[in-house]
Amino acid sequence: MPVHVERVELPGIGVRHDILTVDGRRLSVVSFRDGGRELALSDEDDPDRADETIELTDDEATALSEVLGGTLLLTQLAGLREQVAGLHMEQIPVRADSPYVGRTLGDTRARTLTRCSVVAIIRDVGVIPAPVPADRLSSGDALVAVGTREGLDKLVRIIAGG
Repeated sequence: MPVHVERVELPGIGVRHDILTVDGRRLSVVSFRDGGRELALSDEDDPDRADETIELTDDEATALSEVLGGTLLLTQLAGLREQVAGLHMEQIPVRADSPYVGRTLGDTRARTLTRCSVVAIIRDVGVIPAPVPADRLSSGDALVAVGTREGLDKLVRIIAGG
Protein backbone atom coordinates (compact mmCIF):
# COMPACT_ATOMS: atom_id res chain seq x y z
CA MET A 1 0.00 0.00 0.00
CA PRO A 2 1.51 3.38 -0.96
CA VAL A 3 2.28 5.79 1.83
CA HIS A 4 1.01 9.35 1.55
CA VAL A 5 3.56 12.05 2.32
CA GLU A 6 2.06 15.44 3.03
CA ARG A 7 4.18 18.55 2.42
CA VAL A 8 3.42 21.59 4.57
CA GLU A 9 5.09 24.98 4.01
CA LEU A 10 6.14 26.61 7.28
CA PRO A 11 6.46 30.32 6.44
CA GLY A 12 9.74 31.75 7.69
CA ILE A 13 10.78 28.34 9.03
CA GLY A 14 11.02 25.80 6.20
CA VAL A 15 9.07 22.73 5.13
CA ARG A 16 7.51 19.86 7.05
CA HIS A 17 6.90 16.43 5.48
CA ASP A 18 4.37 14.28 7.35
CA ILE A 19 3.85 10.54 7.14
CA LEU A 20 0.79 9.04 8.77
CA THR A 21 1.64 5.55 10.05
CA VAL A 22 -0.67 2.54 10.04
CA ASP A 23 -1.08 3.04 13.80
CA GLY A 24 -2.36 6.58 13.22
CA ARG A 25 0.81 8.30 14.41
CA ARG A 26 2.22 11.28 12.51
CA LEU A 27 5.97 11.21 11.87
CA SER A 28 7.34 14.50 10.56
CA VAL A 29 10.63 15.64 9.09
CA VAL A 30 11.11 19.39 9.41
CA SER A 31 13.67 20.90 7.02
CA PHE A 32 14.63 24.38 8.20
CA ARG A 33 15.61 27.20 5.87
CA ASP A 34 19.10 27.29 7.45
CA GLY A 35 19.72 23.66 6.39
CA GLY A 36 18.98 22.04 9.73
CA ARG A 37 16.45 19.29 10.18
CA GLU A 38 14.64 17.41 12.90
CA LEU A 39 12.39 14.43 13.31
CA ALA A 40 9.16 15.01 15.19
CA LEU A 41 6.51 12.69 16.54
CA SER A 42 3.36 14.77 16.49
CA ASP A 43 0.69 14.98 19.11
CA GLU A 44 -2.10 12.66 17.96
CA ASP A 45 -4.74 15.37 18.39
CA ASP A 46 -2.72 18.32 17.01
CA PRO A 47 -0.32 17.73 14.08
CA ASP A 48 1.22 21.18 14.61
CA ARG A 49 2.37 20.26 18.13
CA ALA A 50 5.12 17.67 18.60
CA ASP A 51 5.27 15.25 21.52
CA GLU A 52 8.99 14.82 20.91
CA THR A 53 11.63 16.14 18.49
CA ILE A 54 15.13 14.99 17.61
CA GLU A 55 17.55 17.36 15.91
CA LEU A 56 19.76 15.68 13.30
CA THR A 57 23.17 16.74 12.03
CA ASP A 58 23.96 16.36 8.31
CA ASP A 59 25.91 13.16 9.01
CA GLU A 60 23.11 11.73 11.17
CA ALA A 61 20.48 12.52 8.52
CA THR A 62 22.63 10.88 5.83
CA ALA A 63 23.25 7.80 7.98
CA LEU A 64 19.54 7.47 8.77
CA SER A 65 18.56 7.73 5.11
CA GLU A 66 21.17 5.13 4.15
CA VAL A 67 20.03 2.73 6.87
CA LEU A 68 16.36 3.09 5.95
CA GLY A 69 17.04 2.91 2.21
CA GLY A 70 19.37 -0.04 2.56
CA THR A 71 17.00 -1.95 4.83
CA LEU A 72 14.15 -1.47 2.38
CA LEU A 73 16.35 -2.57 -0.52
CA LEU A 74 17.48 -5.73 1.29
CA THR A 75 13.89 -6.60 2.28
CA GLN A 76 12.71 -6.20 -1.31
CA LEU A 77 15.59 -8.31 -2.61
CA ALA A 78 14.86 -11.08 -0.11
CA GLY A 79 11.27 -11.19 -1.37
CA LEU A 80 12.45 -11.23 -4.99
CA ARG A 81 14.83 -14.10 -4.27
CA GLU A 82 11.91 -16.20 -3.03
CA GLN A 83 9.93 -15.45 -6.20
CA VAL A 84 12.52 -16.10 -8.90
CA ALA A 85 13.99 -19.56 -9.33
CA GLY A 86 17.73 -19.54 -9.94
CA LEU A 87 18.26 -16.07 -8.48
CA HIS A 88 20.36 -15.94 -5.34
CA MET A 89 21.51 -13.18 -3.02
CA GLU A 90 24.63 -13.28 -0.88
CA GLN A 91 26.60 -11.02 1.41
CA ILE A 92 30.26 -11.28 0.47
CA PRO A 93 32.78 -10.02 3.04
CA VAL A 94 35.70 -7.85 1.96
CA ARG A 95 38.47 -9.14 4.22
CA ALA A 96 41.60 -7.15 5.05
CA ASP A 97 43.67 -9.39 2.76
CA SER A 98 41.42 -8.85 -0.29
CA PRO A 99 43.27 -7.35 -3.25
CA TYR A 100 40.33 -4.94 -3.66
CA VAL A 101 40.66 -3.12 -0.32
CA GLY A 102 41.13 0.55 -1.19
CA ARG A 103 40.20 -0.07 -4.83
CA THR A 104 36.94 0.69 -6.61
CA LEU A 105 34.02 -1.65 -7.12
CA GLY A 106 34.57 -1.25 -10.87
CA ASP A 107 38.08 -2.71 -10.49
CA THR A 108 36.50 -6.05 -9.53
CA ARG A 109 34.76 -6.29 -12.93
CA ALA A 110 32.07 -8.21 -11.01
CA ARG A 111 29.27 -7.79 -13.52
CA THR A 112 31.45 -8.52 -16.56
CA LEU A 113 33.17 -11.60 -15.12
CA THR A 114 30.30 -13.12 -13.15
CA ARG A 115 27.07 -11.59 -14.50
CA CYS A 116 26.22 -10.74 -10.87
CA SER A 117 25.11 -7.33 -9.66
CA VAL A 118 26.40 -5.74 -6.47
CA VAL A 119 23.29 -3.99 -5.20
CA ALA A 120 24.59 -2.60 -1.90
CA ILE A 121 27.72 -2.18 0.19
CA ILE A 122 27.21 -2.61 3.91
CA ARG A 123 29.62 -0.66 6.12
CA ASP A 124 29.98 -0.03 9.84
CA VAL A 125 28.66 3.51 9.24
CA GLY A 126 25.67 2.47 7.12
CA VAL A 127 24.60 1.10 3.79
CA ILE A 128 25.43 2.32 0.30
CA PRO A 129 22.45 1.23 -1.80
CA ALA A 130 22.98 0.92 -5.56
CA PRO A 131 26.75 1.49 -5.46
CA VAL A 132 28.49 2.89 -8.53
CA PRO A 133 31.74 1.56 -10.05
CA ALA A 134 33.71 4.47 -8.51
CA ASP A 135 32.77 3.50 -4.91
CA ARG A 136 35.87 2.38 -3.00
CA LEU A 137 35.88 -0.85 -1.03
CA SER A 138 37.14 -1.02 2.54
CA SER A 139 38.19 -3.84 4.80
CA GLY A 140 35.12 -4.99 6.73
CA ASP A 141 32.64 -4.09 3.99
CA ALA A 142 30.09 -6.65 2.89
CA LEU A 143 28.92 -6.67 -0.72
CA VAL A 144 25.29 -7.59 -1.27
CA ALA A 145 25.23 -9.32 -4.64
CA VAL A 146 22.50 -10.91 -6.73
CA GLY A 147 23.06 -13.53 -9.42
CA THR A 148 23.26 -17.23 -10.18
CA ARG A 149 24.82 -19.61 -7.68
CA GLU A 150 27.79 -20.14 -10.00
CA GLY A 151 28.28 -16.41 -10.55
CA LEU A 152 28.16 -15.64 -6.83
CA ASP A 153 30.67 -18.40 -6.09
CA LYS A 154 33.01 -16.87 -8.69
CA LEU A 155 32.51 -13.39 -7.21
CA VAL A 156 33.45 -14.69 -3.75
CA ARG A 157 36.70 -16.04 -5.20
CA ILE A 158 37.43 -12.77 -7.02
CA ILE A 159 36.88 -10.63 -3.90
CA ALA A 160 39.01 -13.05 -1.84
CA GLY A 161 41.79 -12.84 -4.43
CA GLY A 162 41.60 -16.47 -5.48
